[in-house]
Amino acid sequence: MTKKDELKLTEGSRYKVISIGGRDAALETEGVFKGFASIGIDEGGMQIELSERHGDMQGKIRIVALHAILAIDILDAKEGDKKDDSKDTNHYYG
Repeated sequence: MTKKDELKLTEGSRYKVISIGGRDAALETEGVFKGFASIGIDEGGMQIELSERHGDMQGKIRIVALHAILAIDILDAKEGDKKDDSKDTNHYYG
């Protein structure tokens, strides 16, 4: 896969995320991707604004832990921000 062909999760895009749920079932989360969230020290998650499919929970934000994700369906992809890929961003978390 070339750099041009890479897929990236973009804010404002609609996704359906299937993740580890209860004992014998997967959890389906459908909505608009709002970004990433830190969970504790070493874990992260996707922030998703829930769609009308979730009834009374519509508009609420669900954080799906990255290690629990089984699949992501792209329902409506938005263009990502154009960034200069030649610049490396280094992060330091202390």
